[in-house]
Amino acid sequence: EVQLVESGGGLVQAGGSLRLSCAASGFIFDDYAIGWFRQAPGKEREAVSCISNADGSTYYADSVKGRFTISSDNAKNTVYLQMNSLKPEDTAVYYCAAEPDDPAIIRATMTLGRILFNSWGQGTQVTVSS
Repeated sequence: EVQLVESGGGLVQAGGSLRLSCAASGFIFDDYAIGWFRQAPGKEREAVSCISNADGSTYYADSVKGRFTISSDNAKNTVYLQMNSLKPEDTAVYYCAAEPDDPAIIRATMTLGRILFNSWGQGTQVTVSS
């Protein structure tokens, strides 16, 4: 059974940083892509970043490029999202999700807005105050 547990959310002032963690179990980590998504109140869930554990490729939404960094520790089966220069508009519940690694699925999710990941964590709240 795929299990994903997020942690690291919290309240931070604008300009601050947070690091989210996604601990994964129940599947072959190296064969999966892990994505970070967020959903703000009244808005649709959107893709933030994704990493392919198969080849290490990373992807970012335009809104977070240059500020967020995704990384993966395959020994710990954990994916991180380092968030710097946070803005109030980054406030949302952040989720990690997993999907068997498929470049077409990653591209569709990150560039076409079609979220095709099927295994989800419970989410962690990130609040950025102005």
